[in-house]
Amino acid sequence: MVIYHLSTECYPIAKVGGLADVVGALPKYQNKIKGINAKVVMPWYNKPFVYDHEFELVFDGFIHQGSNMLQVQVMKEKSDVLGFELYMVKIPGLLDRDNPYGYQDESFQFLAFQQGILHWMCAMEIKPDILHCHDYHTGLVPFMVKNCPEFQFLKDVKTIGTIHNGEYQGMMSWNMANYMPAFDSYKWGLMDWNGMMNPLASMIKCADAFTTVSEGYLEELFISFRGLESLVRQEFGKAYGIINGIDTEVWNPATDPMLDFNFNHENAVAQKKKNKEKLCKEYGLKPNLPLFAFIGRFATEKGADLLPDVVWKSIKQSYGALNIMILGSGNTYIENKLKEYDYTYTNFAVDLGYKEHLSHKIYASADFLLMPSRVEPCGLNQMYSMRYGTIPVVRYTGGLKDTVEDISTGGAGLNFTYAGVDDIVHAMNRALGIYNQKKVMEDLIHANMNFDFSWEKSAEKYIALYNS
Repeated sequence: MVIYHLSTECYPIAKVGGLADVVGALPKYQNKIKGINAKVVMPWYNKPFVYDHEFELVFDGFIHQGSNMLQVQVMKEKSDVLGFELYMVKIPGLLDRDNPYGYQDESFQFLAFQQGILHWMCAMEIKPDILHCHDYHTGLVPFMVKNCPEFQFLKDVKTIGTIHNGEYQGMMSWNMANYMPAFDSYKWGLMDWNGMMNPLASMIKCADAFTTVSEGYLEELFISFRGLESLVRQEFGKAYGIINGIDTEVWNPATDPMLDFNFNHENAVAQKKKNKEKLCKEYGLKPNLPLFAFIGRFATEKGADLLPDVVWKSIKQSYGALNIMILGSGNTYIENKLKEYDYTYTNFAVDLGYKEHLSHKIYASADFLLMPSRVEPCGLNQMYSMRYGTIPVVRYTGGLKDTVEDISTGGAGLNFTYAGVDDIVHAMNRALGIYNQKKVMEDLIHANMNFDFSWEKSAEKYIALYNS
């Protein structure tokens, strides 16, 4: 079985969020299953990876986007170093940039990306068994395959769509239809939702099946889906919730090259302490105090807008008997407020930006990881933290409730119900009580490291879905 994963992100080439981690790991683990050949197709980015590896040109052609003729080049990484074949689509002026997102012509970019992929496959007579489309950026592929005469060659190919984050749907004006490949015009309703072109809605309508990245998130979409609740209820018969995994070869505290001190189950307590001491020294924190950490984008869906008040209130209530470290970026007000607190409090530190190596060090050093998410389709940070013996303190929502059970019911994490400052601080106070019980803390470190969040089970579930 041949599967092509279509995505705008893939770790380690280009990463903004969890989408990259999934696409960088799932195909690799699928390829460990007999008879499976999974590949990845993504846009070209001017990133270190593309200059550090050798690529070959496997296709050079043209597409029309409205009255514009665009050159489409497909480059293949020659060594398959990632555990799967990697193809990158290069379109001068659209898909040859530094970053995945943030450009005013994103709609043109993503349309050209999808059209370029299908044009390449038809021109080269590449007919996979499955086209697996990730998020709205590739959400129009199922429609195009079935309804654009130009891609008749692929009409029988099955399509799967995965919703990594339903908050982003790619809505655009119907004027953008002028830049689509020709399609059966009476099928326009398959792309429409409330008078707008909606790629995510189109994916749900047109894909042979669609998945969410946890069972809990699928349940939530029935009642909260940015206006698509009725659609997902209508199409529930082809909906599946499959929890994400993590790449345990990358996220392995025993071998992780980004850590100062590696560790396993036997020496985790001692080695985590060494990592914590080094990190605290670097950021001016107090290693004898419990260390709480937050890692992620400063987005409201992550609860990041609550962080400044959480920092202020938790330090005040505990009389400074804790450390807090935050790594992230994305909102100027939050960034400035946290920088202000960085100067004000000796037991608080913030590092702004996306820094993969530092995130690994924090997971290995922190005692507790904060995830006050309003929306969390799956969440990978809690799995990373547990793998590194760090106790997750999470809001009971989406994938977090599928992966983190509270200690009060036999789990190894801490849950709270509402995304509010008081609830978060209350959960942190519970954590402080646990921290002072040495044997309980050690047991929780080991219990968290024993959870199996590897991709093997989830990869098998995807293959079963493909086969169905």
